Amino acid sequence: MVYRSGRHYLQIPGPTNVPDRVLRAIDMPTMDHRGPEFGGMGLEILDGLRSVFQTRQPVVIYPASGTGAWEAALVNTLSPGDRVLMFETGQFASLWSKMATRLGLQVEIVATDWRRGVDPALVLAKLKEDRGHAVRAVCVVHNETSTGVTSRIGEIRAAIDAADHPALYMVDTISSLASIDYRHDEWGVDVTVAGSQKGLMLPPGLSFNCASEKALAASRAARLPKSYWSWDEMLASNKTGFFPYTPATNLLYGLREALRMLHEEGLQNVFARHARHAEATRRAVRAWDLELVCAVPAEYSNSLTAILMPQGHDADALRKTILDAYDMSLGTGLGRLAGKVFRIGHLGDFNDLTLVGTLAGVEMGLALARVPHRHGGVQAAIDYLAECAGARRGERKVA
Repeated sequence: MVYRSGRHYLQIPGPTNVPDRVLRAIDMPTMDHRGPEFGGMGLEILDGLRSVFQTRQPVVIYPASGTGAWEAALVNTLSPGDRVLMFETGQFASLWSKMATRLGLQVEIVATDWRRGVDPALVLAKLKEDRGHAVRAVCVVHNETSTGVTSRIGEIRAAIDAADHPALYMVDTISSLASIDYRHDEWGVDVTVAGSQKGLMLPPGLSFNCASEKALAASRAARLPKSYWSWDEMLASNKTGFFPYTPATNLLYGLREALRMLHEEGLQNVFARHARHAEATRRAVRAWDLELVCAVPAEYSNSLTAILMPQGHDADALRKTILDAYDMSLGTGLGRLAGKVFRIGHLGDFNDLTLVGTLAGVEMGLALARVPHRHGGVQAAIDYLAECAGARRGERKVA
């Protein structure tokens, strides 16, 4: 192996770079997960998570990937043969629907072109057709990691309400929580699914369910088999900050530190930072004369940007060129977008200079791989970031 100076640029849309503060926290000696010190930490974490979900409802933590939290959301609220309405907005929405089918649910999957989010008008139409209220849940991916498309969760809630339909509303926020504004209570979500390895700035290994009163009531009648994923014992133990089985103690150390960092920055500032970096990236893409996967400006993602390759050029070949030449990893195209798309992650512990370095690596890689494009993407991003910095400085002087 040849040593490469500097740090590796991990610019995939998750797992994201883990901040030094979080790494140092994870490195602490493991404590007794039945002792009083642990209970205090558990209560701090659970309270901090509620503020990130923007909820007063309980949040359950699992030692699992986000896929585990998907399963927990379904098995705690539904029964064999229940109908669920899902929307194939990308690779991860597709995987969630396949899981639901394997669990014995009847899935109605609505296809899309993977370039737009869930259409609230279509949700309204589908639920109005369901006069017998056979649909027990509507499942939506907030931010589709494979496409860089963000569905409008509040508008979808309004559509469900307009249909006067009792279906549970479940939302995957794995690549949006703590990066894009998300409001579990205000938007009337019944089960929110999340993971640790993106906006929460942790390694993979923790996942989350946030459950409404309606979801908790549904769990008391749900008949899908569950043991490890059951909310009951978790919620009972969590009242004192503990868990019914051995938790991922050192990851919880890291989660506590990550939550402190988010609160120190301020959630609204976190959301504004992600929005700024996303817009700077889109300006670079337009300057390069390349095309975004997301076709609806109102649905642009603030945590990642997915970019279509020009006809006849392979995205994975470009990614390999950039990795070999500049030691930077970009996200691959998934599912039907394999080889056609590369993805730039700009979420988590990320600042303006990191973004500029990332975009410089992409622009140099495009030239090295001889991908047709215009120069000037990095400068377009720099100009926008400088404009934003000037505006923020002016706001501070006024204050």
